[in-house]
Amino acid sequence: MATEGLFSSWNNSWLLDGARTPFADYTGALSGISPTDLGIKAAKSAFAKSGLSPDDVGTVIAGNMAQASFDAYMLPRHIGLYSGVPQSTPAHMVQRVCGTGIEVIMQASDAIEQGRANLALCVGTESMSRNPVASYSTRTGFRMGAPEFKDFLWEALLDPSCGCTMGDTAENLAKKYNITREMVDEFAVRSFARAVAAQAAGYFDGEIVPVTNETFELAGHKNRGTKLHGKMAELAVDTHVRVSTLEALAKIRPAFGGVQTGGNSSAVVDGAAAALVGSLSYAKSKNKAPLARIIGGVSIGVEPKYMGIGPVPAIQALLARTGLNLDQIDRFEINEAFGAQCLACALEMGLDQDKLNVNGGAVAIGHPLGATGIRLTLTVARELKRSGKRYGISSACIGGGQGIALLVENADFVK
Repeated sequence: MATEGLFSSWNNSWLLDGARTPFADYTGALSGISPTDLGIKAAKSAFAKSGLSPDDVGTVIAGNMAQASFDAYMLPRHIGLYSGVPQSTPAHMVQRVCGTGIEVIMQASDAIEQGRANLALCVGTESMSRNPVASYSTRTGFRMGAPEFKDFLWEALLDPSCGCTMGDTAENLAKKYNITREMVDEFAVRSFARAVAAQAAGYFDGEIVPVTNETFELAGHKNRGTKLHGKMAELAVDTHVRVSTLEALAKIRPAFGGVQTGGNSSAVVDGAAAALVGSLSYAKSKNKAPLARIIGGVSIGVEPKYMGIGPVPAIQALLARTGLNLDQIDRFEINEAFGAQCLACALEMGLDQDKLNVNGGAVAIGHPLGATGIRLTLTVARELKRSGKRYGISSACIGGGQGIALLVENADFVK
């Protein structure tokens, strides 16, 4: 069992509440909105939903991958300011690729545990639609021939260390674990079906706040805001969630020459999520019942060409360090970057898939890189409350060859 990696544990870090925008398909309803404004919307919604005051925030930690607007350097600061956090409260950016949102929560937990803040605003935000078409070689002028501009969103999927795209790493796992196309499509059908059922039952209504055409004001500063694509007035649901049959998925051509397709890989979406992490004394002072206690987290490295297996050693190390076993974990939210990748993790651990992504995963809901980890953690904490279960883990594989995992406990079980 893996015991390496960077481990942190906390005695006094609590997930108090959170909210997220709907996740909208690439070039769809949210495509014109910068990740900063998506993050502001999620943050303001988390405060409104929780009843907690932004005046109490001691640190703002935001996660984002692609610099999808020219003011991206100021993204964490602007999210804090325009969501009402005091001007004196500092803000910083976190980037751990697909594990970014979980890393945000881990760094917030460090701040709470060390007494550096009583309340932290955690935000993950991503506009996949606004990924730039970029050139890194024209600053000193153009050489003979056409200048080289490339699609950042596509080119960023290549890990040059192993010569693999992220899709190739999923194909490598499919070969290693003898995962067939039919198995991956069946996995995707289950993800879609669970998400459709959760959406129909109103489960996601507990975390999603509708996005409208809205202005964000800040005294003495320029207004910001959200403007939906076209004539749409409101977006209230995840747009990629749909009924998807095995027959329909089987007709989609492979994207990387193997088992992965556009139908059984994570949906490319835009969106943001926010969480409020605080101390128990702060929660009690505000008569706020926490969702979950944040117990511990691990980040760990793996072979880049098998990057998708990252959740396995991360979860194993987390369990070893916290003294729990796999059977004691009631719910898992493992990011479905690719169907074969998530399935390989489940097979390697012998995971009961009735505990895995029970409300659907990223194949159905989508994977806005910087926001996913916060969505996973908020979803698993809410699911523990809904089902009356005790322990949950959120986890993700990470491009470049890493894994990350976070253990939470339903606050109802904490004495």
